[in-house]
Amino acid sequence: MSRVSQAINISDLRALAKRRLPRMVFDYIDGGAEDEVTLRHSVDRFADYGWQWNSLVDSSQIDTSTTVLGETIAQPFFISPTAASRLFHPRKGELAVAAAAQKAGIAYSVSTLGSQTLEDIAAVAPDVPKFIQIYVWKDRGIVRDFMARAKEAGYTGCILTVDATVAGLRERDPRNGFSIPPSINAKTATQAMAKPGYLFDMFTSSPIGPANFESVDTGGRDVMAVINDLFDRTMCWKDLEWFVNEWGGPFAVKGLSTAADARRAVDSGASAVWVSNHGGRQIDTSVPVIDLLPEIRAAVGAGVEIIADGGVRRGAHVLKLLARGANSVALGRAYLFGLAAGGEAGVTRALDILATDVTRGLSLLGVPKVADLDGTLLRLCRP
Repeated sequence: MSRVSQAINISDLRALAKRRLPRMVFDYIDGGAEDEVTLRHSVDRFADYGWQWNSLVDSSQIDTSTTVLGETIAQPFFISPTAASRLFHPRKGELAVAAAAQKAGIAYSVSTLGSQTLEDIAAVAPDVPKFIQIYVWKDRGIVRDFMARAKEAGYTGCILTVDATVAGLRERDPRNGFSIPPSINAKTATQAMAKPGYLFDMFTSSPIGPANFESVDTGGRDVMAVINDLFDRTMCWKDLEWFVNEWGGPFAVKGLSTAADARRAVDSGASAVWVSNHGGRQIDTSVPVIDLLPEIRAAVGAGVEIIADGGVRRGAHVLKLLARGANSVALGRAYLFGLAAGGEAGVTRALDILATDVTRGLSLLGVPKVADLDGTLLRLCRP
C-alpha cells in the first residue's frame, strides 16, 4: 500500500510533499507573504465558527453537486488555478491534476502561468468543465489570443485575477534562492541534491516554463519579475468590461474582498465574484474570507454566483464557506500537496478525502442537499 493511499487528511499529504520536495519548492507551495499571518489565520479562523445541526433527518441520499460558472460539478469544490504545477510534479504537473479532476467530476482551472498547454490539459479532462485564468497583461493582444485558443480547446469560463498587480513579498523564496523557473546556485543545488528522486525527475523531463506563452519574451526573468513588469497596473473598473465582452461567456473576477467591489464587478458584467486572499500570498494580515462572505452576499444578492477560497484543508471548511454565502469553493494548496506527494494518485487522494468529508458532514448536519446549506446552522463562537 502506498503512502499516499494511507493519507487520512490533507495534513498527511502535506507531510509527504515536504518529504519529497526540495525545501525551496515545498516552501513555494507552503509559504505566504511577509509574516504569514493571513496564511495561518485563513486556516485557524474556521475553528471559530461552530456547528449546530438538524436531527432526525433522512440522510440516505446526499447530493453534493453544485454549479460553477454555469456548469454542474459533482462536488461543491473545484480546482483553482495555480502557476507552474510541474514544479511540484515535473513529469506531468497540470496533466496529473486535470486527470484527477476528470475522475472526480469537478471543474479544472488552468493558470495563465501553467506549465502545460491548454490543449494538452483539455485532452486529459474532456468531460469536465474547464476554465482559464488570466491576468491584466499590458499587451491586450496576448489576452485576446489566449482567450481564442481556450475557446477552441473547449474552455467555457474565464477568471480574471485582480489582486496581483505586483507580486506579494514571499520571504521564504529569496531566503531559499528560489525562482520560477528554478536557477542553479549554491543554495538551490544543495537543496535539490538532498532530494535525488525529485532531481532525477527534473533532469529527465522537459524544461519548466510558461507553456502557453512561449512567444512572450520574459528576458530570462523569473515569474515574479514578469508579473511586476508585464502586468498592467493602470487597469480600472472601466477596463473590466473589455475583458468581459472579449470573452463573451461566464466570467469571474478573482481576488475581491469588499462588498463595494463585488457589486462593481457584477455591474461591469461579471457573472461571478471570487472572494479570495490569494492563499495569504499577497497582502498579509488580510481579513479571512469566511468573515467577508455575508456582507458580499448581501451586496450582490441571492442570484449572483460567489466563489470562495482560502485556508481549506477539510471538508468542514468547504461547508462553512458555503454556509456563509459561497456557491462553490476553490482548492489550492489542498490539491497541490497531493500532487507533490504522489502525482495524479496524490491529487485523487486529496479530492477523495475532501469529498468523503463533505458527504459525512452533510449527513451529520442533517442537510442532505448541499444547496440547502445556509448560515442558520453556523454560529460564531469566538469574535
